[in-house]
Amino acid sequence: MMTRRDLLTASAASVALSAASVARPGIAHSRLKTAHILTGFTPGLPDAVARLITSQMKDYADSIVVETRPGATGRVAVEAVKGAAADGSVILFAPLGFIVLFPHVYKTLRYEPQDFTPVSTAASFPTLLTVGPKVPGEVRTLADFIAWCRANPKDATYGTAGVGSTLHFIGATLGRTARFEFLHVPYQGAIAIQDVLKGQIASAILPLGSSLGLVRSGELRALATTGPRRSLYLPDVPTIAEAGYPTLEDLTWFGFFVPAKTPTNAVNRLNSAIQEALRTDEVRSGMAKLSVEIDAIPTDNFAQLIASESERWKAIVRASGFTPID
Repeated sequence: MMTRRDLLTASAASVALSAASVARPGIAHSRLKTAHILTGFTPGLPDAVARLITSQMKDYADSIVVETRPGATGRVAVEAVKGAAADGSVILFAPLGFIVLFPHVYKTLRYEPQDFTPVSTAASFPTLLTVGPKVPGEVRTLADFIAWCRANPKDATYGTAGVGSTLHFIGATLGRTARFEFLHVPYQGAIAIQDVLKGQIASAILPLGSSLGLVRSGELRALATTGPRRSLYLPDVPTIAEAGYPTLEDLTWFGFFVPAKTPTNAVNRLNSAIQEALRTDEVRSGMAKLSVEIDAIPTDNFAQLIASESERWKAIVRASGFTPID
């Protein structure tokens, strides 16, 4: 089974491919009039990344429309793409969690991973554990924070973007692995940051970009990131593995999916268009402004990543004792 580190190597190799190595004729001969890319969120980082990439996919379709379809924690968008025409004209842009985590979180799901063909990842970012004024200033490391949590169990809280999210399970796994009570406080989106700043909860576990500015300004303290290497945007903050918890290593990948019956030539055309867009200076500089990294794992390796991550999250959810949601 391919590991996440293997896939990081694969993605780096993919981005380094020359434009000449990509088969372009299929794109020119099968150009679509209109393509729709659906995200399962309200306007924010996901659709900003999708719009940035599609702005450089001019050879794929005359018009590419990015649509935000929020609802049911993203499942509305996923279900819409499942039932769409399988011709490359309707595309899902989503985090892997929609495909690899949700089947283990919800009792009833109106789709299965097999209902989609993974085309390519596009971007990734780690999760960041931050603490605020509720935690004494001398707490500067993850080890310090764990010791403080053990000594102050009633205050040992962490906020995330919701129950059943990868963020929720990262915190639950940290508490179980480090043997302390870590109380989960779910929010909608990144609102948890506000309560950390107010001192109402001790910490937050959220995507790096949600709190990057507050860490840089000194309003929050960053204790660890969950990526396999230190973030380009917070190089002084250790990884969770460096802090002694390698099993919590995790990246949030966003990728493109199409309905399962989409013909191979259509999948290849889309993959080629995505890979080319990710090599442009416009996308590279735009990603940097959004504090995300280009992470272009193409079709075959992406399918391996789906299988690997599905098994990993299945084990994590079971170990947490989580009761699936109706």
